[in-house]
Amino acid sequence: MARTQKPKDGLKIELRGVSKAFGSKQVLNGVDLTVPVGKSLVVIGGSGTGKSVMLKCILGILTPDSGQIFIDGEETTRASGRERERLMQKFGMLFQGSALFDSLPVWENVAFGLIQGRGMKRSEARDIALDTLAQVGLSADVARLTPAELSGGMQKRVGLARAIASHPEIIFFDEPTTGLDPIMADVINELIVERVRELGATTISITHDMASARKIADVVAMIYKGKIIWEGPVSEIDRSGNAYVEQFINGRAEGPIQMDVLKP
Repeated sequence: MARTQKPKDGLKIELRGVSKAFGSKQVLNGVDLTVPVGKSLVVIGGSGTGKSVMLKCILGILTPDSGQIFIDGEETTRASGRERERLMQKFGMLFQGSALFDSLPVWENVAFGLIQGRGMKRSEARDIALDTLAQVGLSADVARLTPAELSGGMQKRVGLARAIASHPEIIFFDEPTTGLDPIMADVINELIVERVRELGATTISITHDMASARKIADVVAMIYKGKIIWEGPVSEIDRSGNAYVEQFINGRAEGPIQMDVLKP
């Protein structure tokens, strides 16, 4: 059974010493992180640094090898069955590739969690889906289409609508602007900020896109080799004093982060 303690003042999510390895590869190496209620945390870092694995551990898709994860003061790393189902009711997720179901119309994609996860009547779920699609700027005509008939930007908006349709307390954004042109990326960022503010949700985003990070974050944390090496308000990221952060946010090849590149 999941253990419950009094949440630290104002904290929605807390990670304490979370580690995860796959064979000999240590991906997370003692991650400590906190997310206050109603705040937006953006985790930055290069490919293979552990961002996605950390997110999967919080969601319960992966079980950490050691450490603790608290949601509202409840230790969740060993939760299972009904406890896990109850926790999942708190979460919404915008996946990197939108992860829409090709065989379902748009409205049913948006309503999927309401119908399958909460047992809501299809007619009621459809009304909520149409209303949520309108919140992300998509009409009822779009609701009848299949995902294959949508542009990349429209698919992202459908993915966002699905993430917020159940009014979750916590929303995860996995590379929300990947594959989008700069203008559409900014549209998605604006929608994320507006909808999250309306819901009062707590969010964790992982991204390589610094324009997105600057737009949607209250707090930024950088992960490197499985550890959080810097954390602070987004307003301070340009004067972090951390050489790793400076190299990453400015996209410089030269610096302490060395990429393995095959040279002829």
